[in-house]
Amino acid sequence: MTKLLGQWLHDLGYLEPAALVPALEVQAGAHPRPRLGAVLVAQKQINEEQLARALAAQVGVEYLDLEAEPPDPALRDLIPAGVAQACMIVPQASVNGWLRCVTAGPLDAAARRKIEFLVNRPIRLAIAPESAVNAQLQELYGLSVESMIAGLAQDEGEDGGDAEVTIHDLHEMAQEPTLVNLVNVIIANAIAERASDIHVEPFESELRLKYRIDGQLQEMPPPPKQFQSAVVSRIKIMAGMDIAERYLPQDGQIRVNVNSTRVDIRVSTVPTVYGESVVLRLLNKDRSLLKLERLGLPAATHARLGKLLGRPYGIILVCGPTGSGKTTTLYSAMLEIYTPAKKIITIEDPVEYQIQGINQIPVRPKRGLTFASGLRSILRQDPDIIMVGEIRDRETADIAIRAALTGHLVFSTLHTNDAPGAVTRLLDMGVEPFLIASSVQAVLGQRLVRRLCPACRQAVAPDPILKEQFGVETLPEKVFEAKAKGCEKCHGRGYHGRIGVFELLTISEELHNLVLHSASSSEIKVAAKRQMQTMGQDGWEKVCAGVTTVSEVLQATQMSGAEGA
Repeated sequence: MTKLLGQWLHDLGYLEPAALVPALEVQAGAHPRPRLGAVLVAQKQINEEQLARALAAQVGVEYLDLEAEPPDPALRDLIPAGVAQACMIVPQASVNGWLRCVTAGPLDAAARRKIEFLVNRPIRLAIAPESAVNAQLQELYGLSVESMIAGLAQDEGEDGGDAEVTIHDLHEMAQEPTLVNLVNVIIANAIAERASDIHVEPFESELRLKYRIDGQLQEMPPPPKQFQSAVVSRIKIMAGMDIAERYLPQDGQIRVNVNSTRVDIRVSTVPTVYGESVVLRLLNKDRSLLKLERLGLPAATHARLGKLLGRPYGIILVCGPTGSGKTTTLYSAMLEIYTPAKKIITIEDPVEYQIQGINQIPVRPKRGLTFASGLRSILRQDPDIIMVGEIRDRETADIAIRAALTGHLVFSTLHTNDAPGAVTRLLDMGVEPFLIASSVQAVLGQRLVRRLCPACRQAVAPDPILKEQFGVETLPEKVFEAKAKGCEKCHGRGYHGRIGVFELLTISEELHNLVLHSASSSEIKVAAKRQMQTMGQDGWEKVCAGVTTVSEVLQATQMSGAEGA
């Protein structure tokens, strides 16, 4: 009897039998049923190389290191690109009349016969890690979304865009190897491009595909309209969603490994006039969270924030619009002060990054677990530090404030335009002024601006109007702009990555008195600007340093006139 994969992993010394239990539970509870090896790799019980070696031993073929023995480019045309991608197979070497081919796993008999017919000779298989096979497929065939879409259009023609299909048909279409690989390539390309989101948008006569890169949506070559239902169904199957439900919003999750990096994908679908719109949020779980100083915090602001993080109690708020990096800043702050001697508990919607040593609770409103109810339970867990993903209402604000007043350090976020606006927002929620004045230690306002590509940025003379816009007396000799066509490093965009612009407001005695007397938002803002560097001023320093552009700062901070002053 052939030994099971788990037995081979144990015999090779890669895995203890007890470690199989959680993987088997995940496999049994998922639909469609994932491969056990993929689950074990996702759980980091084994790595890709160990999986490939175990599969090779199980099937009785050799394991091949593709870096040490790369494929012969002259053999590329023996297997068409579409077949190579669909079967995940690479022609590697011609030996004594037979062809050695490398795959990431066992090949079924039908696929083997098809390839032997195409190459007109017998083949011998070897197994390599999946990421190595994918890398060689890209190297040999230059596979991309564009090339796969072109192949699909040639195979299927232009008919059938509006044809009615059954749920069974959709499921079958979504399992077609070419369609499966198209969706995989769309996701892999987005990860390679550092995209934060993938948008699949249906319209009357076309399907649009967009990546959000450095905060900007970029149009990508879309699949043909007739593949809309199949592409959406494939994504929903991967996310464990109901493909039969097409008229209500749904949420799901996908977990993938790309080049040994784990990426979690939050999937959201909503029905539109022309079909379901799909958004995939990409969350890289393996990237090390940035240090506070690398987020773009000015040295003086970082030093002031560091002192605040050392306090034993009080509330520290981070403010800004959706997508301004508030959660990343909070995670980085918690990591800066984390020690095993401190108990840190968070309640989030959703948990975006899982952090070792920190207890993280996801909000589940359908089951009665809200920010307010979860926060009450957290206080019974004897925490030292609490993070509340967002203060949305008075109830949550009151509980967070009382936690701060009873000896806890509390982190949270608010949706406001700037740091002074946080105080006004809490007052608008109905929180008593004396509670705000007594509990809030500081408010960090932030925005994200795109970084100039250092390889192709170009110097220009500053416009004199910048003196008025940023409230400065002198201008530097030059500032930088993004090159219109960019370069290879930034993929022709002129920008590469993002950085924060910040303002840190601490509650001084003057502000304390203003809050106690329910001062207006304009009075609080005027007083705040006398004691802090604004986001506009921080942005101007980054412009002068050649990190970003004037237009990025003006757009992000919504400055007009001398608001930066």
